[in-house]
Amino acid sequence: MFTHRFCLMRATCCGLALFTTQAVQAHAQLPSDSLTVDEAISQALTQSPRVIASRLAVDARRERPTIVSALPDPVLSLGLMNRPFDLDADQAMTMNQVQLAQRLPWAGKRSSAYEREDRLTAAAELDAAEVAVAVVERVRTLYHRIAYIDRAITVMEETRRLLADLQRTALAQYEVGNGAQQDVLRAQVAQARMDADIRAMRQQRNASAARFNALLGRSPEAPVGWLELPDPVAELPELAELMAAAEVRPALRAAAARVEAAAAHRELTERAHLPDVNVTVGYSQRPEFPDLFSVMVGMPLPLRRGSNQQPQVRESRASEAAAEAVHLELFNETYAALAERRADAARASEVSELLRTDVLPQAEAAVQSGLSSYRVGSLDFMAVLESRMLVNQYEIERLRLAAEYQSAVAAIDALIGVIPGGTQ
Repeated sequence: MFTHRFCLMRATCCGLALFTTQAVQAHAQLPSDSLTVDEAISQALTQSPRVIASRLAVDARRERPTIVSALPDPVLSLGLMNRPFDLDADQAMTMNQVQLAQRLPWAGKRSSAYEREDRLTAAAELDAAEVAVAVVERVRTLYHRIAYIDRAITVMEETRRLLADLQRTALAQYEVGNGAQQDVLRAQVAQARMDADIRAMRQQRNASAARFNALLGRSPEAPVGWLELPDPVAELPELAELMAAAEVRPALRAAAARVEAAAAHRELTERAHLPDVNVTVGYSQRPEFPDLFSVMVGMPLPLRRGSNQQPQVRESRASEAAAEAVHLELFNETYAALAERRADAARASEVSELLRTDVLPQAEAAVQSGLSSYRVGSLDFMAVLESRMLVNQYEIERLRLAAEYQSAVAAIDALIGVIPGGTQ
């Protein structure tokens, strides 16, 4: 009986010692990465439905400047003029008439209309670039979240196997009278909780993978293999440097283009009271008399300028001021978001490094010390279990912080308009 119990205890201690290194480094022993983050970004930029739709919308929008700046189509009129009811063509006023009329906008109106639509088209192009930046940010965030979940599940599965071993050891000790039934129940509860946590993590993984595939333009059920999760980098650019780089962010440049478009629209409305000129030329063919020609020039009279043109001017000025306010708000929001995300990245990097270099080694040392005490019977094996699980929690937290860091860096890149491999 003593020999059997000793063998069980020795096997448990050996399992704990091996798990000390296996749980922390398990991700290094799994299959190689199936998809790099650069490959995921490339797929998103070429296959994402959202990116494709935004680019097609820009293609359609590019026709607007030419449309609004073109002259109106001329009007061709054909008429039988001054015919008697008996259709007698011998009358002096009887004629067959052809007229061509053309409206000529006042100087500056067409150029202002072209400038407005051209600036709006530029804003649409920058909006499409911002969509690409946002999609890439989301892809990178989901990519590293999936990588974190996979590694966390690996650690949790190793923990579950350890719990099963300890449960068997506790049961064996209880059967020979050297253990408490409470230890067996605690081991069972811990194992059941770990099973539930693993199931929850796998469900999160499935949901994240479906969203990830959707962004890449793939089927939601497409397999997503083992992904990369780099460790955080200690050094980050200063906030002032990031804000200077953010001036090229597509969303900020699009807002500035809309301010310019609003200014062009204001100039157009300020010219609205200037009359367009209608020119009409005509030829009248008279069967029995000499032919005639006619030329007419007409223009509208802005007699109701106070109720027609002036309200348009006030409206355009308010729209221009609103566009300027939107641009300023976006600038301030970009600065605040950069400050927040940089702080998130710095915190994740610092805490992750602290866990890796200080907390985890000390926790591992505590496990080894507990194992030594457990071998001589001076420490309850559940205390060893708790210390081991604490190490696992620290390791999972370190992995989570690595994913959080990558997510913060992706957000920073999006806020300054950068896509890995190129700049918008």
